[in-house]
Amino acid sequence: MRFPPSFLDDIRDRVPISEVIGRRVTFDRRKSQPGRGDYWACCPFHGEKTPSFHCEDQKGRYHCFGCGVSGDHFRFLTELEGLSFPEAVERLAGEAGLAMPDRDPAAERREEARATILDAMRHAAAFFQTTLHESDGARARAYLRDRGLHPQTQKQFGLGYAPNSRNRLKEHLAARGVGKAEIEAAGLVVHGEGIAVSYDRFRDRIMFPITDLREAVIAFGGRAMAADAQAKYLNSPESEVFHKGQVLFNHASARRAARAAETLVVVEGYMDVIMLAQAGIEHAVAPLGTALTERQLDLLWRTTGEPILCFDGDAAGLKAAHRAAELALPALKPGRSLRFALLPEGKDPDDLVREGGPDAVRDLLGAARPLADLLWMRETASGLFDTPERRADLEHRLKSLLRQVGDESVRRHYLQDADERLRSFFAGSGAHGGGRERGTTRGRREDRTAPSGRGAAGGGRRSAISDRLARSSLTRPRRVPEPSLREIAIVLGFVNHPVLIHEAFDYFADLDLPEGDLDRLRSSVLDVYAEAPPADREALLAELARRGTREIFDVHEAKARQVRLWPFLADAAAEDAREAVRQALHLQHRSRSLSLELKNAEEALGHDSSEASFAHLLEVKREIERVDGTEALIDGFGTLSGRPAKAI
Repeated sequence: MRFPPSFLDDIRDRVPISEVIGRRVTFDRRKSQPGRGDYWACCPFHGEKTPSFHCEDQKGRYHCFGCGVSGDHFRFLTELEGLSFPEAVERLAGEAGLAMPDRDPAAERREEARATILDAMRHAAAFFQTTLHESDGARARAYLRDRGLHPQTQKQFGLGYAPNSRNRLKEHLAARGVGKAEIEAAGLVVHGEGIAVSYDRFRDRIMFPITDLREAVIAFGGRAMAADAQAKYLNSPESEVFHKGQVLFNHASARRAARAAETLVVVEGYMDVIMLAQAGIEHAVAPLGTALTERQLDLLWRTTGEPILCFDGDAAGLKAAHRAAELALPALKPGRSLRFALLPEGKDPDDLVREGGPDAVRDLLGAARPLADLLWMRETASGLFDTPERRADLEHRLKSLLRQVGDESVRRHYLQDADERLRSFFAGSGAHGGGRERGTTRGRREDRTAPSGRGAAGGGRRSAISDRLARSSLTRPRRVPEPSLREIAIVLGFVNHPVLIHEAFDYFADLDLPEGDLDRLRSSVLDVYAEAPPADREALLAELARRGTREIFDVHEAKARQVRLWPFLADAAAEDAREAVRQALHLQHRSRSLSLELKNAEEALGHDSSEASFAHLLEVKREIERVDGTEALIDGFGTLSGRPAKAI
């Protein structure tokens, strides 16, 4: 009996080869890496004492480096256990939960049709690749060159060009014996009712072959060269071999690379995948012009437990991320989740590589947030929870969403996580429900918006330090929040650019920080300057190392690099650092001032419930929302001069 290749592929996908082989061998614990689906054992086909028999779940293959045997699930059973091929298929189909196909002449004819379609696709791919390097492809080559695609990258992905002709491809395929029916079935021509003569579907387009997991070309994507084309990107229509919701661009190659990277990255389009691969990030895939489907998520999870979805940081990118999150919830299981890395608004992976090199992308992916964070940020994005009803509504919406998680244990942990977040979010928030503890509110100076250039020297410095330490020991509460990214950035800016300490000592000394390591670091810097101002940054860091606080600096600087707070780091120009610190200080002082004003307004409303008092309270809340905004929930800052604080 002849089995459809798709049926055999389904069995291989559903039954890990390690399960088949593990019944007959004992895997070596020292050499095997179960988390990667990589196993070693002594070969069952010949006697040996040192494990040289290897199998990989991702590839569904085994190989012995001692005797040379190799094969897949079915061959293992036929050669080791003596089963016939149909018997091996029947046994594994039962384990996979698949019904054995009946002998179906129609199905066999479809398999034959699939083979002819794949043959047509292979000829078409070769035609497009050849045409790219002929005179017709000059503009396409120039475009690819301008985009920065190296010739070897173009070859790696099989890029080509469809000439601006109605029948060049059709005639080329016919000359190679590909029949009219096969050309139409492959979707390479437009045909049908009302079309007297079929014509090439792809014309004047750069062509991207789309392959299956066996790396056979099953479809194409074409990017229009003409600015007035009706569709910038055009995919092949669905066919016997191509169902776009069940395929990921670059899946076969990325799946191999994911073994070393330990994850897959999902980006938006073909060019994103290709530019990342050229930069050495080869484990990226893309859906084919549609939102992620359940089948595509399942394909991702078969390779890695936590794929990273990397979308644009604009409204459309957030919407796509939220849609993927909701799609994933019912299918979550232990070891199956998603992480999210949002690109800076207006940037794509190519921009990131050009501006910061591959490390910029790796830093972004390294800072990817878990699914729980994305859901929380979405539900709290309104930022105003000033009544019990609004806080109850937040809890109801969040928990209703999390109850969609299918696995009971995962659902329980998500709900516990939600309870902890809600308690922290509303703790100490009073009526305003701002959602984040911002430290204690203490009396402070008037709002200052720029380093003043004073206080660099003079006998008042040691006194200022002593007074401040005395105040802090008396007034700090025991429980305070962790420092915000903004507070970390300000301290790093002063340390990395000591000239700012000379220019604005008082601002640095009076910065109100939560008790903890960051405050210890700042106090250590103040002590260094009280004794003898260091000559430069390196001298300051050496003094911090001597006082045991250099490690605190290194930890916070690593965090700042991870979230790309470049203007506060040592590499930034002095003018950029000065402006970044100035704006961050302004935002910090304004935020603290508003917190104090809000507290006073709440107390006033408690004594006088007039409309004027209530109106004042609402106005203060609106100002807090304006200063902190939705970006504070997403990025840990607010906005600076009307721009997102990502680029402080």
